[in-house]
Amino acid sequence: MVTVDLLLTNAQVFNHVTRDFRQINVTVKDGKFYWLTQDTSAIQAHQTLDLTGKYLVPGLVDSHMHIESSMTTPTAFGQAAAQYGTTTVIADAHEIANVAGLSGLEAFMAQPSLIDTFYAIPSSVPSTTPELETTGGVIGVAETKALLQDPRVIALGEAMNFHGLTEEPDSLINQIIAACRQARPTLPIEGHCPKYTGLDLAKFIYRGVTSDHTQQTPESLVEKVENGMFIQLQRKSLTPAVVQTVQERTLFEHVALVTDDVMPDDLLHGHLDAIVRLAINLGLDPKLAIYMATYTPARRMGLWDRGLIAPGRVADFIVLDDVPSFAIDAVYKSGQRVTVDAATPVVTHFPDALRQTVTAMPLTVADLALTVPQEGGTVTANVIAIAKAGTFTALEKVPLAVENHQVQWQAAGLSLAVVQERYGHGGHVTFALVKNALNAPGAVGATWAHDHHNILVLGTDLADMVVAQNRLVAEQGGYVVAAGKALVADAPLPIGGVVSDAPIAELGAQIQQVRAQMQALGYENTNELMSFSTLSLLVSPALKVSDKGLFDVKSQQPVPLFD
Repeated sequence: MVTVDLLLTNAQVFNHVTRDFRQINVTVKDGKFYWLTQDTSAIQAHQTLDLTGKYLVPGLVDSHMHIESSMTTPTAFGQAAAQYGTTTVIADAHEIANVAGLSGLEAFMAQPSLIDTFYAIPSSVPSTTPELETTGGVIGVAETKALLQDPRVIALGEAMNFHGLTEEPDSLINQIIAACRQARPTLPIEGHCPKYTGLDLAKFIYRGVTSDHTQQTPESLVEKVENGMFIQLQRKSLTPAVVQTVQERTLFEHVALVTDDVMPDDLLHGHLDAIVRLAINLGLDPKLAIYMATYTPARRMGLWDRGLIAPGRVADFIVLDDVPSFAIDAVYKSGQRVTVDAATPVVTHFPDALRQTVTAMPLTVADLALTVPQEGGTVTANVIAIAKAGTFTALEKVPLAVENHQVQWQAAGLSLAVVQERYGHGGHVTFALVKNALNAPGAVGATWAHDHHNILVLGTDLADMVVAQNRLVAEQGGYVVAAGKALVADAPLPIGGVVSDAPIAELGAQIQQVRAQMQALGYENTNELMSFSTLSLLVSPALKVSDKGLFDVKSQQPVPLFD
């Protein structure tokens, strides 16, 4: 007689080899799958569940994501994601690392979680160099070597610095990759490789980068896979054409479904399960979608003990009512049913230093005056033009009138972006002009500004911009919207200026209000928050701004505000 903790009978069970379902009985012992069998006569179980009419699939494995994108702690994130079937994540916590370096990262990693949380070493802290952006911490070779000693660290996080990777053999990112290869020769090296093709792509891969999660087309997907890259498809890459390419060219062994970034208000409604559902709705065979969200990512990350329902594997599984709609009935972690409440207070143990990271001075309207030496006439501005979809921008040259040395940017329908250094290294302020942003009086501000996380304020009204900036300083970081000289939305992020310890239900509602108020000011994008926050991401094409100025992303050369 075989004694087990749990016996699951009569379910249709997903098999990773055939990528199909079969009716078989599943047993769980000590948190792992034990025996899959048609005959239960020799099994004595402490608990038996009859799952007639149900489907059993492995717990979802998210191989590329950032917990801080949900602006919450690992504890609160785990509670939220578990109920949607995500039982394992590989987190690249480069947001908190950019704010507070190794000590901040270690404090973040020390927080408990209901789900299994593995980590990728943040390879881009800063995302470029200290000459281009100021951060509160740096992850260098010494920090990388220290993190490599932690068994929870199973990858090198996304390498983003194209210029440093391909043109500077002795750059920090190349030194970090070399340290990883020496300590762990088979460690996955993650990449951020947007729009690179041909020779540029070859240079990127040659340096050791073996994956990409940025926005894909059918052509980029095929080229990268054929050149040995593993592709992680997030929401913005999922189109009918991309899905069709994966299916028709049988690329599912080389492609996984991931979330990358899930905003707090979106986390109220789903996680990786939402990506699975989207892929199915776009035409992907549901069985392949399950495969690409479980077994493929687990194998990519060397996690042999999960991603499939088989003896000896961790008993993480989802009970589905229906496969095509991916309707979740129950989630089990290590053989135990998951029960969570999104409104439950989260207990955190972060050091006080992580709650005092914004040292910038409050600004005034006078500090935001955009002036030039000439008294009148016109100037030609290099303007950041945002897109209605995705996070890419373009450079546009716009002639602007000058009156009494004041640049008349408002009359041209532009918004003013201000980046203020906030770590106590000068407090300097830089300016940028933005097109296709706000079309009503008001301002948006955040310390959640990729990847340096200095104070970023975008506005059409200087008084509202001051209201937003002053609030960010007073509350030690957050995401705010001001209009009519008053605050109309506020999501405090007191932990490093990027994370809240409020319950997800409360945080999600705050961010939902931020998003709604951004829309009311005319901000139009498929993800308003990410579009705004990446105006300062110096590795995402094509023109971005930091506390050091405007920069062309590919060349990393400075771009003057005015020609």
